Amino acid sequence: MKEIIFYSIVAVSSLFILGFSIHMLIGGLVSPQTERWVIIGACLVGAGVIAAMTADVVRRRRSR
Repeated sequence: MKEIIFYSIVAVSSLFILGFSIHMLIGGLVSPQTERWVIIGACLVGAGVIAAMTADVVRRRRSR
């Protein structure tokens, strides 16, 4: 149970940092709507990567 809470906090903070870093990178270069869409897309891709890593960890732990 502690691991689930820990991994959830790490996943949320990682997505927040990902979105903020994209904001800092392209914030003044594109329109706010384009920036929002890029951040949403990057966070969706990041969430997919986190989900894949989580599935891999669960699969490896069950195979022991």
